[in-house]
Amino acid sequence: MLSLIPNLPDYVLGVRATAEVDEQDLKSVLLPGLSRLTEQYGEIHYLLVLETGVENFTPGAWFQDMIAGIRHFTKWKKMAIVTDQKAVANFTDFFSYVAPGEARGFGIAELKKAKNWVSKKEV
Repeated sequence: MLSLIPNLPDYVLGVRATAEVDEQDLKSVLLPGLSRLTEQYGEIHYLLVLETGVENFTPGAWFQDMIAGIRHFTKWKKMAIVTDQKAVANFTDFFSYVAPGEARGFGIAELKKAKNWVSKKEV
C-alpha cells in the first residue's frame, strides 16, 4: 500500500510503502503526485519511505514504477529513499550517477535527515 506523507513542502512528494504495493497504488498515489510536481514546479523532489520489502511490490507495480521513471526522467531533482534494506540504499546511491538529479539512500532512523535533505532547494 502506498500512502502520502503529510507535512512536507508542496514541491516534495512523500510516499510511504507498507505491506503489498500493487499497480493500483502507483496509479492512484505515485503517478498523480509526480504529474502534479512536474506541472507545477517542472522538477521532482521525491521521498520514499520503504517499510516493506521490495519483494512485496507486484509485477504491475514494478511496471508502473518503470513507466513513471521514464516518463519523468529529465524532471528528477532529488530523490531520498528511506529504508533499512542495504541493497536498496546502495542502489539508490548508485542511481545518482546514472540519472539526472541527486538520489540518496537513508536508514529508517534517518527519516528526519532525509526529509530535510530532499526539501532543501538549491539556489
